[in-house]
Parts: sequence; structure tokens; C-alpha cells
Amino acid sequence: MPRNLGAGGALLALFIVGTPGALTGQARAAALAAWSPAPLAPIPAAVLPRPADPSARPVRWYHGLAALGAVAVVSLADQSIQDQAQSHRTSGGDDLARTARRLGEFPVYAVPALGALAAGALLGDGRVARAGGRMTAGLLTAALTTNLLKPVVGRKRPATTTDAFLFKPFSGRDAWPSGHTTMAFALATGLGDEIGSLPVSVALYGAATLTAWSRVNDNRHWASDVAAGALVGIASAKLMNGRWRVFGLRAPRFLLEPGAVGVRAAF
Repeated sequence: MPRNLGAGGALLALFIVGTPGALTGQARAAALAAWSPAPLAPIPAAVLPRPADPSARPVRWYHGLAALGAVAVVSLADQSIQDQAQSHRTSGGDDLARTARRLGEFPVYAVPALGALAAGALLGDGRVARAGGRMTAGLLTAALTTNLLKPVVGRKRPATTTDAFLFKPFSGRDAWPSGHTTMAFALATGLGDEIGSLPVSVALYGAATLTAWSRVNDNRHWASDVAAGALVGIASAKLMNGRWRVFGLRAPRFLLEPGAVGVRAAF
């Protein structure tokens, strides 16, 4: 290569050397500009799929079968439990039972649920209103389930028979499950889950257990009646407050999310 290119040669060399880099930079800039994504408009929350709730535990058919099996095991001791309860019955126990059964009666269990619902509406606090709505929905579900099961099962109360296995569907007999126990446990579960305090939950479940005992003490129900009532009450409240998915059913979305509407089932 000649050592002396002259001024023109130097300019030509600079042009040759500099042009590829300049062209490369332009090509890169153009490529970036061409592939730069345009900002996307936000997707309305209403059309987004609802994420799975990791805290909602699924209740499968075999869980239900196991629960019924447990109630069936308790029923084997129904007669002996009833005999023991009546032979050791006292006036003090009757007084306690008279108080304990109140938890399963409408004027008592409706106050916390409807009170929270009304307070939330009056104060404009959606969280309190939804909490009251969840408790109310749990109680309504428990009451509906119990009142559907009673005539279908048709079990006779212990005060009218000594046969613990006397069932006659649609006969007007309504021992199974215990309605007082169902509502007491639905209230204890719903209120306890909303408050989220272990001591409070222990106290509420203890009171509900006393309600269940009062029904056996008063000779109004067999032990398996109150066991079934406790299961119905707990499951109804857990379903409606979003803690459980019962056989694929979930709580209505408006009870769990602000401004949401709808019911969802997954099988």
C-alpha cells in the first residue's frame, strides 16, 4: 500500500473506515425503532380470570364420605350415650342446657351476622359489610341444608322412641341433623374466621359444643344428630367465607372481592 496517500487519500480512508460503523449504528437504531412495542392499554379487571384462592381448601367426595362414616360410627353409640345422659341428668345441668341452647336460636345467632351487615352498610365500610354478608350467607346455607335433610332422613327423636335407628323419610320426623347445633357451629365458624383470634375461636367452638350437648341432655337429639349438625354448620360457614371449596362449589365472588359479581363452580 502506498505510504503517502495525500489529503484526498486520507479523507477517502476516513470515509471508508467510518462509514460501516455509522451505517451499523443507523441500522441498529432503525431496528430498535421498528421492533419497539407500543404501550399496551390496561386490560379491564372484569375480563381477567379470577386467580385461584390458595387458602381455599378443596373438600372432595371422599372427605364427605369420611365425615358420614364418622357420624355413622357415633350413631352406633347413640343409645348408650342417651341412656347415660338421661341417667345423670341434674337440675343444674338443665339450667346450663337452657342457656347453652340459645346460641342455636335465631335471636342470638342472627345478631352478629345481620349487625355486621347493617353496620357496614351504614358506615360505608365494604369490608365490614362483606364480613356480615359472609356470616349471613353461611347461616342461611346451614339452615337451608338442615331443613332439606330433616324430612328426607325422617329420624325420630329420642324422647319419643327407644329405637335409635328408626328412620322414615317424609314422615314429619326431624331429628337428623340437629338444627340448633347446625346454627351454633355455623355462627362459631363464621364469626371465629372473621375475627381471626385463636382464643375467640376456642371460646366460640366451646359454646357451640355446649349447645350440642344441651340437645342430648334435653333428650331432643341423639349424639349422631348433633355430630351431623356440627359438620353441616362448619362446612356451610367455611364455604361461604371462602375457606373451603365444597365439592367444587365456591362462595359467590361478591362476598370475597370488592365490586365483584358472580358465582363460580369448578369440578
